Amino acid sequence: MSIEVRIRARRAGFGLEAAFASEASAVGVTGPSGAGKSTLLQAIAGLAPVEHARVLIHGRALVDTDRGLNPPAHRRRIGLVFQDSRLFPHMSVAGNVAFGARYAADPLPVEAALALVDMTGFGDRRPNTLSGGEARRVAIARALAARPRLLLLDEPFTGLDGERRETVLAHLIQLRDELRIPMILVSHHERDIEVLCGHGVRLVEGRTVGPALG
Repeated sequence: MSIEVRIRARRAGFGLEAAFASEASAVGVTGPSGAGKSTLLQAIAGLAPVEHARVLIHGRALVDTDRGLNPPAHRRRIGLVFQDSRLFPHMSVAGNVAFGARYAADPLPVEAALALVDMTGFGDRRPNTLSGGEARRVAIARALAARPRLLLLDEPFTGLDGERRETVLAHLIQLRDELRIPMILVSHHERDIEVLCGHGVRLVEGRTVGPALG
């Protein structure tokens, strides 16, 4: 398994020039606030304009602007889990998960996606009835429903207490090991990267400056 990313972008006066390659199934990205971590994920996902982008998984290009391969976000099969979950409050859990797969050629059934994060039977619930950890798992299920070739996680443990944090982390480890979905995790906490990722990089002022792990 391999992940290679090269991104060059400029957004509201902020420059991002990040590059890393790893044989690990999950790569962690850390760095101070304002370093460009979320911008990096959004650029990979196609939600932020770029000057240059190259994203390879197992040697296969998902994005390569030099070759004219620059599909819109909904055609990249890259799942992004936002820091705040961003579930639609007017939709049920099942509706939220189905929304994530609306453009997928071969989507997972909603219940199958929920089962992957141990949320079977929650389909009729509304987001406002979920705990923080449950909402985060639904957001992950929504990303998984489109059968992504790469899963991006932007601070997925923010706001969770210790027990809920460990629950979400355990499910991500299971997805990494059993489904072998490549992941890029952004986190302020080096322990998250140590536990989940085999490789870490550090961003400072929009530049990759070295490994995240000591």
